[in-house]
Amino acid sequence: MSGSSHTISIAPLGQAPPAKGVAVAGMPMQWLTTRMDDFVNWARGNSLWPLTYGTACCGIEVMSVVSSHYDIARFGAEVIRFSPRQADLLIVAGTVVDKLGPVLKTVYQQMPDPKWVIAMGACAASGGFYRAYHVMQGIDEIIPVDVYVPGCPPTPEGLIYGILELKKRIERGETRPQIANRERIAREAAREATREASRETARV
Repeated sequence: MSGSSHTISIAPLGQAPPAKGVAVAGMPMQWLTTRMDDFVNWARGNSLWPLTYGTACCGIEVMSVVSSHYDIARFGAEVIRFSPRQADLLIVAGTVVDKLGPVLKTVYQQMPDPKWVIAMGACAASGGFYRAYHVMQGIDEIIPVDVYVPGCPPTPEGLIYGILELKKRIERGETRPQIANRERIAREAAREATREASRETARV
């Protein structure tokens, strides 16, 4: 439904929405017209369900983010899940050693699409100060990353900023899964156009 326009009618509670072009007595017309893609992206950006993969001190900072002092519920991302099948945002907070790599990859693969990843802290982003053979030098070696949050460890404000940046990109449709989905739709449309042209040629 990419690029299609939809009209949504809004009416007071207990009243049926007005018919198109008809105003309800005592109230102005209340219509919201938007593209379906924009509406879905807005909903996704304001209802992130994070899964925290905390392995080191960065995990403590994630705990602070969901506390009343920072209150990440203001941005619709307070529903911390502990099952990858119920989450769409993976926050990798801390050091990931090579032995943990397959576990992290399995967790990512079990998350439903669309899904996003935040690499929180220097260790998750680049291995940090662990320049050793047993530490992964950035989780982007095994899974794609959408937002990097620098710091050792980052402050709760830093993580909130990273979530807000991801939220903006989701609403604009600029994240990796959204771009891949548009490219898939374009490929399918091109294949269908080719098949239709072939059928027309066969008829002639």
